[in-house]
Amino acid sequence: MRNLGRETPRSLAGSLLVAHPNMLDPNFRRTVLFISAHDPDDGALGVIINRPLDKQVVDLVTEAPPEGFADVPVFLGGPVGKNQLIIAAFKWEKGEGLKLNHNVDLPQASDASGQKPGSICAFVGYAGWGAGQLEAEMKQKAWLVQKPSRSVIKLDRLPKLWFDIMRSLGPWYKMLALAPDDPSLN
Repeated sequence: MRNLGRETPRSLAGSLLVAHPNMLDPNFRRTVLFISAHDPDDGALGVIINRPLDKQVVDLVTEAPPEGFADVPVFLGGPVGKNQLIIAAFKWEKGEGLKLNHNVDLPQASDASGQKPGSICAFVGYAGWGAGQLEAEMKQKAWLVQKPSRSVIKLDRLPKLWFDIMRSLGPWYKMLALAPDDPSLN
C-alpha cells in the first residue's frame, strides 16, 4: 500500500482511511475503513474492514440464510445502522483498483462467491459523513489515506491490517501503534 500524499484528492472513493494512532474515538480507534463513495459536496460512505465479529451470517439472521451464505464472515462496519446486515463483495478492477459493492443482491453475491471465494463478507452497520465532515477530519489529521493493494481482499488478513499498515509507515508509527491506550498504566 502506498500513501496518497499530503493533498487530499477530490474523491476518496476506493481508498483506505486508516485511523491515526492518536485517534481516541472508540468507534474508530485503530480502524481501517474502505471508502466506497465520497463527494465533498454530498459526504462519504464506508465500512470498517478490520473489526471481525467472530460470527457468520447464520449467527445473525432469524431465517435460514440463502444457500452458500451461512458461513460468510461478519464485520462491524461502523456506528451507523447497526440493525442492518449488509452483504458486500470486494472486487479488484484492472486500472481502477479495489471496489466494494455494498448493494449486492443475492444472485450477484452468489456469482461473486463462486468466482472469488473469500471476497464476500457482511457488515453490521456502516460509517457515514455529511458534506465537508470527512474533509474537516482530514485537516485535523485524524486519518491517513492509503491506496489498497490486492491483498486487502484476503479476509483473513483484515483483523491485523491496521497494525500492518502502521508498521509499514516506519518506526514512529510502529511505536505509536504499540503504545497502550492509557500509558499511565504502564
